Amino acid sequence: MIALSEFSIEVPTGSVFGLLGPNGSGKSTFITMVAAMDRPVEGTLTVLGQTPSPGLRARVGTVFQENTQDPLMTVRETLTLAGRLFGLRGPRLRSRAAHLLEAFGLLERERHLVSTLSGGMRRRLEMARALLHDPDLLLLDEPTTGVDADERKALWGALNDVERGARTILLATNDLAEADTVCDLVAFVRDGCVVASGTPADLKRGLRKEVVQVDWESPMPGQLAEVGAWSETGLVIRKDALIHITCDDASALVPRLFALAPGSIRGLSIRASSLEDAYFQHVGQRDRAPAEAAS
Repeated sequence: MIALSEFSIEVPTGSVFGLLGPNGSGKSTFITMVAAMDRPVEGTLTVLGQTPSPGLRARVGTVFQENTQDPLMTVRETLTLAGRLFGLRGPRLRSRAAHLLEAFGLLERERHLVSTLSGGMRRRLEMARALLHDPDLLLLDEPTTGVDADERKALWGALNDVERGARTILLATNDLAEADTVCDLVAFVRDGCVVASGTPADLKRGLRKEVVQVDWESPMPGQLAEVGAWSETGLVIRKDALIHITCDDASALVPRLFALAPGSIRGLSIRASSLEDAYFQHVGQRDRAPAEAAS
């Protein structure tokens, strides 16, 4: 089975590069390949200007999806062990650990057991551990999954304030808003292929200006097909329990919706187009409403 095919990206030094795609699209496979320095069966992989090798691992830090800390160790012990594995000793290790614990808001917790930390604190500790040996490349595989908004903001705030530009960051995420905020470049991945890449602004360019999200009770296939055929309408997509419609002018579209389905529309919201809409255009086409695809 081929996990990655037509998967081609170039990550500029010092950038934050995001890999965006649904579960099973190949993001984690690629991150794992780079982290383990595994050479592909076919094609080429160059990391930090070199072919993969065990020696390159010392220049790479990784935060995987799952926490990998020993709950019976303290925060300080966790970083001390990680530092020694990368050859850090004495004052250099203590200084680097203290710097990162302060940066990620964990200095007062250094003597606490990992088991006593919140989920967000554990993710920050994972980040500090990955940065301890000052790697040139930081791999982040969905680092904020299960983390609340405040913790996510704290983690990225610390990473941007202290480490931004000091290293290259490769981020695999399903959080489109996060990628739109923190990434310099992104690639949309589907079925192991890169289907589009560029800056968030480039990928959003050319989209319809606005998005209308409609809480529509049991829309008929013919009604969705009619909405999709209107000249001011772009994509019409089912997203969970909502109908997601891109358009040029929401003020003109909304009255037509209410006229088409009187009494069936329970609510709607309007916002500007975002990276999420570009993602739907390139990756989410298989998830479009069937009626729209047929139109």
